Amino acid sequence: MEYTINKLAQIAGVSTRTLRYYEECGLLSPHHSHSNGYRIYSQAEVDMLQQILFYRELGMSLSDIKTALSASDFERLSALGEHLQMLNVKRNQINTLIQNVEKSIQAMKGEIKMSDKEKFEGFKQKMIDKNEEKYGTEIRTKYGDDVIDASNVKLKGMSHEDFNELFNPKLNDALKAAFEQGNPASKLAQKACDMHKEWLCFFWPENTYTKEMHLGMGEMYVSDERFTSYYDKIAPGLAQFLLEALKIYCKTA
Repeated sequence: MEYTINKLAQIAGVSTRTLRYYEECGLLSPHHSHSNGYRIYSQAEVDMLQQILFYRELGMSLSDIKTALSASDFERLSALGEHLQMLNVKRNQINTLIQNVEKSIQAMKGEIKMSDKEKFEGFKQKMIDKNEEKYGTEIRTKYGDDVIDASNVKLKGMSHEDFNELFNPKLNDALKAAFEQGNPASKLAQKACDMHKEWLCFFWPENTYTKEMHLGMGEMYVSDERFTSYYDKIAPGLAQFLLEALKIYCKTA
């Protein structure tokens, strides 16, 4: 079956402007055009548009979609598998939060009692899932599944007070102040490293801290642009400064 651009836009739920833009980007060209200029799309283009919209729903950029569509079937299946995994993580996050909200409603109605620990389970799980989604491969490769799994268990069992302490701005404030002084060996910079150690130990299993692991984290902050971006938003160049400070701290700690 063939469709004009208006008909295809209608059944796909997109605008004709979108279809024209996909054509300009080299993503989706009509099968042929009539002498009057009407674009005609065949079944092959319909199926291609379905794939494009599917990838868009997964949050892929148009350039990544173009690459995916030109890849082999194996590569496309692999990409879809990765995105399916991400969607499952997000679904689990939502399900956990839904359960938390439902319990909160029941507690407010007096139907159940909800412990303080239960009140924050959804937020803890969301934090774990986001960390796994964003950094899981790297940190598991670097430190091993056992360490990361134990860290996640520790986070789930964390008290309300300790959980709140994870978001205390004192550490970042101290790092920024030390960076502005410009000396990674300064008393303030080394104090910030000590605070950084305390912050890491909220996550790491008991008695697993080593200077080597701490320094390894600092090296990852510089080598991985995602970590670098986090620290450099506090102050441009902070990730490298923290690494230099940790080199000193981990020799003397």
